[in-house]
Amino acid sequence: MTPSEAFAAIALAAVACDGALDREEAHALRQQLEKRTPYRGLSEVAMGQMFDGLLSRLRRDGWEDLVSEAIPLLTPPQQETALAMAAELVHADRVVSSTEQEMLTRMASQLQLPAERSQQILEVITWLHRDSLAS
Repeated sequence: MTPSEAFAAIALAAVACDGALDREEAHALRQQLEKRTPYRGLSEVAMGQMFDGLLSRLRRDGWEDLVSEAIPLLTPPQQETALAMAAELVHADRVVSSTEQEMLTRMASQLQLPAERSQQILEVITWLHRDSLAS
């Protein structure tokens, strides 16, 4: 697995960890990756091949192993971004399941970041998705 595949693997795990990958989540996943290097330069075929391989690993080994394999391939700044992106993606369908929350917690504990930093990232993303103007 390359670092770019590892980054995409974490995104995929975020949207698929609850056993369902709906259209909103798939769209959000694609949007998150397409605006980043190196994904924006990948052809449809290359992107499809990368995700075929990652989906195969996900089905075979589960999201836990996919994330555990991916994290060490990323630098600490890449890990920060991957965690923020994963948190953003679990909010894509506006419902954060207990499985998704568990995935974020477990992922955060594996990162080479101070625990306070990981918690800060997760809190900020939660605040961004809070419907604070609802009555």
